[in-house]
Amino acid sequence: MKPANRPASLAEVVQGGLCSSCGICASIDPRIEMRLAPNGNLRPHLPADTDPALVEVCPGATVIGADPDALDEGTRLDPVWGPRRAMHRAWATDTDVRHTAAAGGVLTALGMFLLESGRVDAILHVRASGDDPTLTLPQISRTPAEVLSGAQSRYGPVAPLVPVMDLLAEGSRFAVIAKPCDLNAIRNLGRRDPRVDKQIVYLLTIFCGTTASRHMPRDMATAHGMDPDALTTFRYRGMGWPGLTTLEDAAGQRAELTYEEAYLNDDEPRWKYEAPWRCKVCPDQLGEVADLSVPDGWLLDADGTPLHDEAPGINVIFERTARGSELVEAAVAAGAIELGELSDRDFECMHADHRSYRLGEPGRLAALREAGAAEPRTQGYRFAQMIELAGDEFLAAQRDGTLDRIERGQASEPLV
Repeated sequence: MKPANRPASLAEVVQGGLCSSCGICASIDPRIEMRLAPNGNLRPHLPADTDPALVEVCPGATVIGADPDALDEGTRLDPVWGPRRAMHRAWATDTDVRHTAAAGGVLTALGMFLLESGRVDAILHVRASGDDPTLTLPQISRTPAEVLSGAQSRYGPVAPLVPVMDLLAEGSRFAVIAKPCDLNAIRNLGRRDPRVDKQIVYLLTIFCGTTASRHMPRDMATAHGMDPDALTTFRYRGMGWPGLTTLEDAAGQRAELTYEEAYLNDDEPRWKYEAPWRCKVCPDQLGEVADLSVPDGWLLDADGTPLHDEAPGINVIFERTARGSELVEAAVAAGAIELGELSDRDFECMHADHRSYRLGEPGRLAALREAGAAEPRTQGYRFAQMIELAGDEFLAAQRDGTLDRIERGQASEPLV
């Protein structure tokens, strides 16, 4: 077997297509600036003397899951889904929060509750840019109203962790609501900075379905006769569930697309949801290092197929730590969220795509090794069990598909 080609610098992370655009490097080293690259994704502009030790924090280079020997009492390690305590259907009790958010509004409601209860001083999350709605920016919210202003999915590029070191330096106790890879960066940082465990008191995430480049919303605008530079609104989802993808421009033009029209129509030639390479080989789309993972709680037809018809929003809460379980209990007691029952069968049907992706990861990593492509250092993700559950035929298909993408040049990109 070939030796692993693991990045030894941030430059090698970027050039190997492994940057997740989290912005933790720019937070640690202010000389680093996150810039839009020609591929429509955010990438770090690096000084010549960047500290090589930053690869230990970068989630493009280092992805470490939960330590099986350090799980909280009452937590079991599911071979596919990772640390697991309990799971529920859930939604915000405030109907405005539930309607505004992309699903049931649970992450928004939890962020608001954390501030209202005084458990944290701030919430670090993201929101649409006020200047260009196709862009997304980090948001530090210190009031519930500010949290609500950032509700709704933002699938495009963002560097949410740029403010982390400033928040640590000012002594704030805060929660982070971000993608799984962003939380990998926080956990990595915690192994070298003791302030993380003391001050970042909650890590909340989604199940990630990859991110899209900035090109997609701009191409959508062009396809609907709008000038991308004149957009006043670009909403991926929200104001309902799943919520319409909504575009508005300065001339008063408006377009609305259903979930299927925007994201599931493979025959649509005018725009493309093109995930970056890091997403295609991600070891953890499920947020295994979070306190809570909070994906959509899709409705199902009689055969167990997820439905995307408009309905009152529902999330799943997947409890991973004792701290997360206590937060859920407190938020329910305070009336911030409501819970419903969820069977294993329904959960597996809702997120069959995530299960399939999870099982295919050993095949994708094998392709990286065979091709000599850059690969992250991974630990704690039970790949031996994945191989047994996935089977040879499925893993071979994942390996072959990844090799094909590598041969087409997807596993590399230039520095910005």
